Amino acid sequence: MSLDFLPFTRPSIDEATIAEVANVLRSGWITSGPKVQAFEAALSAHCGGRPVRAFNSGTATLEVALRLAGVGAGDTVITTPLTWVATANVILEVGATPILVDVDPLTRNIDLSKVDAAIRPDTKAIIPVDLAGLPVDRDRLYAIADRRGLRVIEDAAQSLGASWNGTPIGSAFGAGRGFVSFSFHANKNLTTSEGGALVLPADIDTGLCERLRLQGVRRFPDGGMDVDVLGGKFNLTDIAAAIGLGQLPHLATFTARRRELARTYLTTLQAVPGLDLPPADLNQGNWHMFQPLLPPGTDRGQFIAGMKARGIGVGVHYPALHLFSLYRALGFKEGDFPQAEDIGRRTITLPLFPAMQDSDIERVCSALRATLSELT
Repeated sequence: MSLDFLPFTRPSIDEATIAEVANVLRSGWITSGPKVQAFEAALSAHCGGRPVRAFNSGTATLEVALRLAGVGAGDTVITTPLTWVATANVILEVGATPILVDVDPLTRNIDLSKVDAAIRPDTKAIIPVDLAGLPVDRDRLYAIADRRGLRVIEDAAQSLGASWNGTPIGSAFGAGRGFVSFSFHANKNLTTSEGGALVLPADIDTGLCERLRLQGVRRFPDGGMDVDVLGGKFNLTDIAAAIGLGQLPHLATFTARRRELARTYLTTLQAVPGLDLPPADLNQGNWHMFQPLLPPGTDRGQFIAGMKARGIGVGVHYPALHLFSLYRALGFKEGDFPQAEDIGRRTITLPLFPAMQDSDIERVCSALRATLSELT
């Protein structure tokens, strides 16, 4: 790529964080250790004091949350078809069956008005997804879960720094019996290069969470050990935690800048014919991504190629997951979730990251107009 190519995302990592990573490398302790513990403490403070444990990915946090919630073979779990496939894959990983519920076309999040009808006697949990960092209505979500006796595992992979009615995602909502899963992948608003964190409810044993994170091992003061549960290898390294510790103090600034950029996008693109803009929430969402929907009938592949030729990177987040071969083999088919399918066919992800300049937005919008003009 040329030096002036604008990717759809780019992490903002300062020199102090880079220097701290070098310090960790020189320390001789580079796997899970004091930096992970410090990162967990800082995340806990951000989440109102709730217990937090760090993992090597947001996918691992979802899987462990399901296991902690007692979900397994013979159970069903409700989630959305409009998400990264990991959200549903972990349900299969623990031996359960995903029940998909279509999305609200306005928010693009799971349509909570359709959840009650999808609940079965074997339904143990619901995994809502805050798509692009726009929070699912936490009041309605937990009202349904409490009424129907469901565990909530919030897939907040994209919504760290967002809030619902002034309450930060990951703090008060569901503190009694809900889990919150964050991702720190390189494209997230806060990154550790790869990583994730699980915010635990009050009734969950943190020790069990830690054992599931690392091979199920229980250690004793005399040096002995035992393995009493089947755990995985999901621990975060101190190298990654050092990046997270450097990122966390900037989260509010990152979020504010993303909202400014989103506002400019919304204003600049509002008159483009046929382009459906994302919901204009500039107060609660963290604008992890900016995702307009292309005009119906637009060839998305040609659009992406046209933008790339103009030096603009474009992503696709996400195709409706029930149309992947793995899920078709489970019995899902085209037409099952028309809203998710329509959004999945038309969605594009435009560049949005804190280091972007206002002039970058105009460049993207000009390229978008020119590319669409060529295709119509």
